[in-house]
Amino acid sequence: MNIDKEVAAMERMTVNQLREKYAEVFGERTNGRHKQWLIRRIAWRMQANAEGGLSERARRRARELANDADLRMTIPRTQKPSANAESRIISVATKSPQSTHLLPGMSLRRVYKGQTIHVKVLDEGFECQGERYKSLTAVAKAITGKHWNGFHFFGLRKNGCAK
Repeated sequence: MNIDKEVAAMERMTVNQLREKYAEVFGERTNGRHKQWLIRRIAWRMQANAEGGLSERARRRARELANDADLRMTIPRTQKPSANAESRIISVATKSPQSTHLLPGMSLRRVYKGQTIHVKVLDEGFECQGERYKSLTAVAKAITGKHWNGFHFFGLRKNGCAK
């Protein structure tokens, strides 16, 4: 069996054809529809069938690890609220700004292509170079001419999320 040829053939298949191939190779259907995942799983099983799967030593070790594992055998219980929980909850209506960390009056600065851009956060929107914008994204687009996420453009993101 040439696994490279098999993988190349599977690359040309549709997702539904791969799902049929998965059922053929594994003997059970899958709900998976991610093409690369299906190809990898099918190739792995085909290779394991052709060349043998895990060694007996590896299987024994896996069984030992599984026996030592602390597995939850029951569903966690839902916690019941105390009798007076409703009376202790206080709800207050507030008007929050568009972004929780950009408050009116704050100033943002970014150097773009040698030009320093200053943006002032307003009660409703932003001001840049005498123009008002509804969002930071609109400011970034006006400056660059391209669609940018405003938080990303002004460096306000940390690990993919707003600060």
